[in-house]
Amino acid sequence: MAEKTYAGVTINVDEEGYMTDSSQWTKEVAAEIAKEEGIDELTDTHYAVLEFIRQKVSEGATLTIRAIGKSGHTDIKGFYKLFPGAPLKKATKIAGVPKPSSCV
Repeated sequence: MAEKTYAGVTINVDEEGYMTDSSQWTKEVAAEIAKEEGIDELTDTHYAVLEFIRQKVSEGATLTIRAIGKSGHTDIKGFYKLFPGAPLKKATKIAGVPKPSSCV
């Protein structure tokens, strides 16, 4: 198992850089992971989406782009703007949860 340091905290990550212990997540850690993923600053909307993702994963729900688009925090188009490129992969990585099985 690999480790990375974000915001002065050593975080356990898998071979793709996803956190293996979501309890280590903080907003400060998220901000540093976001910078690595090419997102310079996280807005309140980013954090609302990240909290939604964390909640759904803790409930055992399967994450999809459609579900996030229906979350009330952003629509699908907005989700792609918040997390450009591969939004579900980036958002889950920044949210400190495991990579969704639907992501390759």
